[in-house]
Amino acid sequence: MDRELKQSLCNYLEGFISENRKARLNAVLSERTAHLRIVLENIYQAHNASAVLRSCDCFGIQHVHFIENRNNLKISDDVALGSSNWLSIHRHREAGNNTVMALQELKQQGYRIVATTPHEKSQPLSSLPVDKKLALVFGTEMHGISEEVWQTADEFVYIPMFGFTESFNISVSAALCMHELSTRIRSTVSDFRLSPDEKLDVYYNWLCQSIGQSEGIIKSFLNDKK
Repeated sequence: MDRELKQSLCNYLEGFISENRKARLNAVLSERTAHLRIVLENIYQAHNASAVLRSCDCFGIQHVHFIENRNNLKISDDVALGSSNWLSIHRHREAGNNTVMALQELKQQGYRIVATTPHEKSQPLSSLPVDKKLALVFGTEMHGISEEVWQTADEFVYIPMFGFTESFNISVSAALCMHELSTRIRSTVSDFRLSPDEKLDVYYNWLCQSIGQSEGIIKSFLNDKK
């Protein structure tokens, strides 16, 4: 669907929602960012992944990537609280090993791959520059990032800790990282918001989510355009 047609369709679909709903969608959309993306590699606990989705929505991070080499991740609605409806979720599960392909795709889109790991090569999260687009990678609950991530990542970061336990729960780690990075991105990166084309795509999807039987309405609109 070309941009002009999609814009016309959005204008038409707006007639099926209230003015308050339209204002709410546009207010949230105006603060969405693709400057930071979250990548979850082989996460197998649905409640952890779902909690990450909820945090992404709260922090205005639009894109989440699931790398599913071993686990087909299911979203827990009780934990995610509908947040998956408002996010762009990318599932990487076509190849034998999807990690390298997914990370290379992100690099081609201009993202620096940042792996979270408490390793000697890692720098504190607070030291990570945010001027360039970042894809933040979290590994499995038990073993952390894979060897493929080790070989592909551009940066490694850790969250400073001062207790006896060695790591945070992954959903807690992700939330802490998102808070730190998104706060700095919003205060220092002038163009952190979605581009006009990205906004149009997201807005179209949100309108479809907001309207019951939207498929039939869209089909009727497109048939009238023929």
